[in-house]
Amino acid sequence: MDPGKFERFLGRLRRQLEKLTRQQVGRTQDEVAAYAARWQCLDIIEAFGRLRKKCPHCGHRRFHRHGYTSGLQRYRCLGCTHTFSALTNTPLLHLRRRDRWLPYLQCMLDTRTVRASATVVGIHRNTSFRWRHRFLNRVVHDRPIPLNGIVEADETYLLESQKGSRCLNRPARRRGGVAHSRGISKEHDCILVLRDRGGQTRDWWTGRGRVTSKQLSWALPAALDQDVVLVTDGAKAYRTFIAAYPFAHVPLNLAAGIRSRGPYHLQNVNNYHSRFKTWLRTFLGVASRYLPNYLGWRHALDGGRITTPAGLLKSALGLRTGKPASY
Repeated sequence: MDPGKFERFLGRLRRQLEKLTRQQVGRTQDEVAAYAARWQCLDIIEAFGRLRKKCPHCGHRRFHRHGYTSGLQRYRCLGCTHTFSALTNTPLLHLRRRDRWLPYLQCMLDTRTVRASATVVGIHRNTSFRWRHRFLNRVVHDRPIPLNGIVEADETYLLESQKGSRCLNRPARRRGGVAHSRGISKEHDCILVLRDRGGQTRDWWTGRGRVTSKQLSWALPAALDQDVVLVTDGAKAYRTFIAAYPFAHVPLNLAAGIRSRGPYHLQNVNNYHSRFKTWLRTFLGVASRYLPNYLGWRHALDGGRITTPAGLLKSALGLRTGKPASY
């Protein structure tokens, strides 16, 4: 709209606003806010797209602008001639209602359930569930630089869940149920958590049963600085892992009641376990296959790392991890 037409439009709008009731003014504000949220959302997506250096289809580095699609700049590759936008090859491709994205992400920051979020934003509950896990797909990878200083490592366990599955590979449990055998078994999901004294956290869902030295070798080396002091409960898997890597190790014999040795303890990581499980109860059970997404969600909220819907959208797109070109 050219400036002249816009000024005339504002004049007509002011005259009409005087005739509106308070409720109608409120609805008008909601409509304008929705359009403002849509443009804010598009600006963040375009900032993500400008970091692309190559075609997501063939990897060619030369492309030019080629019109717009749903408000987003479209490009045509000079190599394969395919077109693409900032969302091509991302988990958010084909998600509609972009005017509702930021309000929905605010519901995620408020830890609302699928149904509560759907009611607040005005979408179907199935759409709410799909959006949740599309947005969390990349948040999982938004993790800090390698941990340093004194790093506490410990696992926590949750009973395996097939919530939402149409075909169970075991008899159904009543209201969650309990494991068939005492102690930790293959019926439990293992969550490995590392936490340093600066409050930085790394976590992994390692599968079923107790953590193994092979899983530790896969996860820990890239997450730790060379000069860390690793504090553990002295389990056999950690002793085997330390034998192959040059990390300083302080084992604590918790079975013997030794919970600390000077400044070395596991209170920080155990506190994180407690807070994570308390937060998880809000959802009345989480399917095991979605645990990595919930770990990433909780990590985003921990310590106020992400406090705005725009920040959560940037994390979902990879703007916070610096990996947009690989999507």
